Amino acid sequence: MEWIVYAVLTLAKTALILFILLTAVAYATLMERKVLGFMQLRLGPNRVGPWGLLQPLADGVKLFFKEDIALPVSEPRLYALAPWVTAVAALTPFAAIPFADTIFPETVTVFGRTVDLTVYGIHKGVIADLPGAVLFILAISSLSTYGVVLGGWASDNRYSLLGGIRVTAQMISYELSLGMAVVGVLMVAGSMRLTEIVEAQSRVPFVVYQPLGFVLFLTAAFAEACRTPFDLIECENELVAGYHTEYSSMKFALFQLAEYAHIITVSAVAVTLYLGGWQGPWLPSGAWFALKTGALVFFFIWVRATYPRVRFDQLMHFGWKVLLPLSLANVVATGCLLMMWG
Repeated sequence: MEWIVYAVLTLAKTALILFILLTAVAYATLMERKVLGFMQLRLGPNRVGPWGLLQPLADGVKLFFKEDIALPVSEPRLYALAPWVTAVAALTPFAAIPFADTIFPETVTVFGRTVDLTVYGIHKGVIADLPGAVLFILAISSLSTYGVVLGGWASDNRYSLLGGIRVTAQMISYELSLGMAVVGVLMVAGSMRLTEIVEAQSRVPFVVYQPLGFVLFLTAAFAEACRTPFDLIECENELVAGYHTEYSSMKFALFQLAEYAHIITVSAVAVTLYLGGWQGPWLPSGAWFALKTGALVFFFIWVRATYPRVRFDQLMHFGWKVLLPLSLANVVATGCLLMMWG
């Protein structure tokens, strides 16, 4: 009986998170278009539904019925597989991100039997409370690069191939800095379990102890999500549309889903590591997590409306000669301060 209850509730949490995340991805596209329209003194989508709120639904229907053009690609199976690899790698990390304190009571009664949900942490607001959740998120998020590379290579298009090659060099340049920025938080928290990291911020969020680490993490996150000013894998002035030039219909939609899911994921990870996660007064824990994550997603859009795209050599220089030394210095400074505090 117990394992059936555990399985049902875990599936319920998974379905809930997937529904919320896919809905958030759809409306993140609308949010970006409306915010950019406001910042650029134009209206943005306003035709479908009140204030354009049904625009994501209209876009989804359009992409679903749009013709899926078959190309004489170099490898048809990899061409079809690449969008799925990218989308799954972008959605999976949310399984380890705690989005609330608890969503189920600690015990439930089923057919007169009391089942303790604390045994496997089923009551917690996280699908999988992993001991090495940070490593899991970093590892799975990096796999999306394979989808971009495969899509660019299998498209049999030189512009797409260049976009795929760029993402590999870009990943190497920022991934080290991203990981080193997180090390400072792990040193302060003394744990790699995200629920324990959030609970350690019950009094003071870690952004107070790690302001440089937070800035470095956010900067590297822009490259992780391939967003302006680091969206060099799809820059239209050089590569037409980059790695997804030859994609249409739902395959193109999956690449776009992955991009916005990446934005939400890195924002949620930043909230969890530096901004106290679900912690906050008065409002429910899930509401605080959603508000903080939404604020960082808005910041991603704000930066896109403000800063131009950098050149690729500038990104390489910035990643290796600015981000990496600063992230290493942050780790050393954190270690010294922890030794002084005992």
